[in-house]
Amino acid sequence: MIFGSIHYLNLLPFQLFLKRTLPHTQTQQSIRYKRDYPSNINRAFKNRAIDAAFISSIASKGCRCSDLGIVADGAVYSVLVLPGANEEDHESATSNMLAKVLGLHGKITIGDKALKLFLSGTEGVDLALRWKEKTDLPFVFARLCFNTHEKEITKLAKAFAKKRIKIPQTILKKEALKRDITPAELLWYLDHIHYSMDHRAKKSLKLFLKMSQSKGRL
Repeated sequence: MIFGSIHYLNLLPFQLFLKRTLPHTQTQQSIRYKRDYPSNINRAFKNRAIDAAFISSIASKGCRCSDLGIVADGAVYSVLVLPGANEEDHESATSNMLAKVLGLHGKITIGDKALKLFLSGTEGVDLALRWKEKTDLPFVFARLCFNTHEKEITKLAKAFAKKRIKIPQTILKKEALKRDITPAELLWYLDHIHYSMDHRAKKSLKLFLKMSQSKGRL
């Protein structure tokens, strides 16, 4: 199985879960990872170059997906529109469309680089917060979808949804150092993300896809 993995901090708990859940098993040994940015993962998934991945919610329409996603019920701090000329983030797909749906203008910045900008005091519009203010719903940035291995992926998704992942200090310090933030800031950020696609998240995703369609992109 080839599993697409996004290069962002928001998937660290799931990546740790996979390592702990599948250590030294035949399933773990059979998994190969393709690590890249969301827009590239979307293309690889669509072209069936990977079997499963968290793909951007804008690209998930019509795909077979689990009940796991990357969800923020309010501010997410890593998806921002900064003041200035309009500029999309080439790593993104969902966030670029979300800014259009919300009628926002400026430079779109996502992922770890956006989080670091926020923590440094840079001002910008948090897209997840603006969506919550507009709809009173959480925003779904990505979904765990699959081309093959439905049984295995569904089982993993259900198991992850039931677990609370604790990040060991060694990994916490390593990942924080890699992003030039503190371990406390890393944990604070992850507290604003959840992964279960409950009825509010599904309602929100349906609304977002409908609004995106009106923009002529679906």
